[in-house]
Amino acid sequence: MAQTATFGNRTSALTMPRLRNLFITWMGVIPFFVFSILFLFLPSYSLLVDAFKDAQGNWTLANLGGLFEDPIRSGFILSIQISAFTALLGGVFGFLLAYALVLGKLPKWIRSTFVTFSGVASNFAGVPLAFAFIAVLGRTGAITSMFKSVGIDLYDAGFNLYSFWGLILVYLFFQFPLMLLIMIPSLEGLRPEWQEAAENLGASSPQYWRYVAFPILLPSLLGTMILLFGNAFGAYATAFALTGGRLNLVTIQIGAQIRGDVLHNPNLGFAMALGMVIVMLVCIVGYTLLQRQTEKWLQ
Repeated sequence: MAQTATFGNRTSALTMPRLRNLFITWMGVIPFFVFSILFLFLPSYSLLVDAFKDAQGNWTLANLGGLFEDPIRSGFILSIQISAFTALLGGVFGFLLAYALVLGKLPKWIRSTFVTFSGVASNFAGVPLAFAFIAVLGRTGAITSMFKSVGIDLYDAGFNLYSFWGLILVYLFFQFPLMLLIMIPSLEGLRPEWQEAAENLGASSPQYWRYVAFPILLPSLLGTMILLFGNAFGAYATAFALTGGRLNLVTIQIGAQIRGDVLHNPNLGFAMALGMVIVMLVCIVGYTLLQRQTEKWLQ
């Protein structure tokens, strides 16, 4: 009996520190779960429910039906077009720049400068970014005035910062730096022995990139472009501050429906936001699947 009691006390003594450590560990993640519930799951649940209700609180599918009518449908199409163009252009230029920095024989200080700039530029968006481009390329901007001083009017020549292509130019400012930051680790993951093995088998440098390196990088390249697409698709402040709502983007339409005076139908705005969530979920799933394929090569 005494031995049993002693064994039980030892078990209790060993269990208490483990329970205390487990409690401390969970205390560290509790704020994350509280934040996620309050600012992610509850708003998402409210969005899902209110998208199927009308102004009187009755259940309806009319809001979802309104997504397929103009101008909402055209707003989704325009947002997808801008996101696709910026994802493609930002992906191509970002990849080429990352290739030059990682595999090109450039001084190390150039790479550190570009990486530092990209870290800042990829997070520089919203009203400050729009104001910066207006101050530089607006109708009275610094570069516009500089060209006017030599007899060249950019706006008479067809350039317009407040148009479809002007917004794409602004989005590229934070799109291709993000592509650069993500593609650098992928390019660094290319092992030198792969190229050596290809060359030993008689492959030239273009053949190595066509048949070995590019197929390995393709999942990461496409996945990052999907990420760029979602990054541009959800942008609101930059487009609104730059164009003043002249472009019929879906994010601007949502703001008009929820906080507008003329177009005021919050439930329709919730349905539009639900449509955006679905598009973003498709992007996240595609990005995750492609990243898993990339990790197999980088292991």
